Amino acid sequence: MTQFAVLIYADDSAHALDATDEDLAEPNGHGDELAASGAMTAAWAFTPRQLAKSIRTTGVSEGPFVDSGQVVAGVYFLEADDEQTALTIASTNPAIKGAGGVEVRPVHSGGFVE
Repeated sequence: MTQFAVLIYADDSAHALDATDEDLAEPNGHGDELAASGAMTAAWAFTPRQLAKSIRTTGVSEGPFVDSGQVVAGVYFLEADDEQTALTIASTNPAIKGAGGVEVRPVHSGGFVE
């Protein structure tokens, strides 16, 4: 099976440090469903953009690397037989309901480093 990265774009991350279970019910429920299906192999939710730091040759600055209306709010990895299957799975992400969306890319290489 091929691995696909799904990058979640939103106005900001729902996973603030003080987020409640109620705040996270929809995104966490979606993640739980994908994990139970066996399609999702790993996932990370990012904290809001205000906690980001960016590093360039000029030094470290506050905020996300790209100043835009939306940021990458998280990423997860799927295993799917083909790209169409990965797109079908990724299209169930709750970020698509609002102004956000997801980006699906085949994974070229990598994995956990021991």
